[in-house]
Amino acid sequence: MAAVVKRARPGTGAHRLITSGMPPDYRVGHGLDAHRLVPGRPLFIGGVKVPDSPRGADAHSDGDVLLHALSDALLSCFALGDIGVLFPPNDPAFAGLASREILAAVLERVRQAAPEAEVINVAAVVTLDAPKLGPLRERVASTVVELLGVPAATVGVTFKTSEGLAPDHVQASVAVLVRG
Repeated sequence: MAAVVKRARPGTGAHRLITSGMPPDYRVGHGLDAHRLVPGRPLFIGGVKVPDSPRGADAHSDGDVLLHALSDALLSCFALGDIGVLFPPNDPAFAGLASREILAAVLERVRQAAPEAEVINVAAVVTLDAPKLGPLRERVASTVVELLGVPAATVGVTFKTSEGLAPDHVQASVAVLVRG
């Protein structure tokens, strides 16, 4: 898939991107979310409560970084803003909101904007030093599959550590490929 950038008329500053190999009805979205970890809060990753975690995300909602990043990635596919616009963190009505509800609202917004939209692939990376998330991989992936209503082979979930660079935070980065 080669991309060639051509300039429009000299002096206009306008650019045109011509992409060969990828049909024009495909869209790519990216989302990133990070939260500081604090004691006394539950930790949610991909709609799953992480058992025995002594710390959870310091967030206005439940702080599920994977579902937040996924929601932003879906919104970005269609230039629909981000979850901070839809669910302002200073609005008390959204305090403690489950990220599953955020994702459901985002999916509805995407369906309104693009009724034929279909998630083709989700690639998610979660960075957390402790606790180790490997034992939860299948459960997290299957929960995301269920929430999106897509085949299991569509969702890939990877867990990383920060190698001690950021032991007091949790982060997720999600890319999505959507047709429609």
